Amino acid sequence: MTLLVRWVETPLAQAAGWALIHSLWEGAAVAAVLAVALSVIRSARARYTASCLALCAILVCFLGTFFASIPRAQIHSAAAHPIVLTWPVPASASGMPRAAMRLADLLGWLAPFWMAGVVLFSLRHVASWMAARRLGRTGVCCAPQVWQERLNILSGRLRLSRPVVLLESCFAGVPVVIGHLRPVILMPVGLLAGLPASQIEAILLHELAHIRRHDYWINMVQTAIESLLFYHPLVWWISAVIRAEREHCSDDVAVALSGNAHEYAEALAALEQTRWGVSAAALAATGGSLMKRIRRLLIPGGRAGFDSAPLVLAGILLLAAASSLMAWQAKSQDKPNLPAEQDTQVCETSANSIVCHSVPAPYMKWLNEDVAYIITDPERAAFKHLQTNGEREQFIAQFWQRRDPTPGTPENEFQEEHYRRIQYANDNFRSPSVPGWKTDRGRIYIMFGPPDEREEHPNGNATTPYPLDIWKYQRIQGIGNDVYMEFVDQAKSGEYHMTMDPNGPSSGRSVQLPQAPAGRSGVR
Repeated sequence: MTLLVRWVETPLAQAAGWALIHSLWEGAAVAAVLAVALSVIRSARARYTASCLALCAILVCFLGTFFASIPRAQIHSAAAHPIVLTWPVPASASGMPRAAMRLADLLGWLAPFWMAGVVLFSLRHVASWMAARRLGRTGVCCAPQVWQERLNILSGRLRLSRPVVLLESCFAGVPVVIGHLRPVILMPVGLLAGLPASQIEAILLHELAHIRRHDYWINMVQTAIESLLFYHPLVWWISAVIRAEREHCSDDVAVALSGNAHEYAEALAALEQTRWGVSAAALAATGGSLMKRIRRLLIPGGRAGFDSAPLVLAGILLLAAASSLMAWQAKSQDKPNLPAEQDTQVCETSANSIVCHSVPAPYMKWLNEDVAYIITDPERAAFKHLQTNGEREQFIAQFWQRRDPTPGTPENEFQEEHYRRIQYANDNFRSPSVPGWKTDRGRIYIMFGPPDEREEHPNGNATTPYPLDIWKYQRIQGIGNDVYMEFVDQAKSGEYHMTMDPNGPSSGRSVQLPQAPAGRSGVR
């Protein structure tokens, strides 16, 4: 406590107190000027610039007042004796020196509370940044190549020099941009197939506009200023204006390049419907007020009456719902195996009866595809015996926890590596008729990972005229050392089938590899 009392009496603490007090009226003056400017300016870009300058002006006033409040002579003598900082009192106020001294003594106590607030808000922003980084690494997969190529074309139209990667995310509720030097656009899984192509392109143009305008860096500076001036209510108002106008600027770029404001407004309405179905939290792609953004797009200048806005929004929502339903129906008709998406009936035999229950398709997909090669027979039987989705969710969580090499940490390295192997198998081992995870090479890669050595012979070798792929594992737990696996494409169709281990007969040992689940590609 004595140390704290001595610290609040230092010139730095006193100067911080004076800066906090004076920043209140300084910020109010800057906000008043900004309010007048916003009432005159119509351009979103100009309003955004003015708001950013106003926020920076408040920071400059705060820092200027802080440094101006430090008596240089007292700083040089601070090591010799404690200093009590006083603010210069005008001559007309010379009759109240005691009140001025009392105020100066209290100002120093504002500094520790202000610093504690700065630390808390900074930690919150750091946590948000880490969550965004994790979002870009967990539960993501590459978008279809046709959309990545289309994104590159749109980037060229915006003259972006940095490559932008398009990924599909299981956890992102709406499209978001992560990073600046290596920017990544995350799209919710299914959105690329659930909306018309023109709406998807408009959304991508919006996200690319954020990258082109360096909004990621500007947002980081903005959050830093918010942490430093968290106590000022007008700072939060200006920040809200900046975020709203930032979305307006990107909207203008998307409309200017797509050429159809109504189409883009329908895309925004469709995204809002998706967000309502996932989470109530506001995310990047639907930032700001949706009503104001759509009204601004459809009624330039905002001079139309307010009564028409709900009708316009209702019409857009109906159009978006109708177009989404049509796209979903068209996508469903293109699927040759529609029953696979329906619930599966699972029957269990008890003492004198047979009990059947329905298992939703996503859980059967998890059982028969995601973990088909790593789940044990007892686990498979136990999962099929579960009756409710809550029990299945708990089973899946415990399934991954049992395989987590570092329990107690947020990341499950086994789960992340498993899904990475599935994605790699689908990208590299698929054939024209079989997805990568179902092929022999995909199955072995998912179970054992990348081989230690690999020989590829696309045109065959001296012993076989067919395309040949030979893998070597130095050790496989439960199987042995120096395990060779040979995959041959005898039909030259792109689908490699596994042959017997070439070292098995010569070495006198029989290699028994785990078999594929029923109905899957097996060891040949």
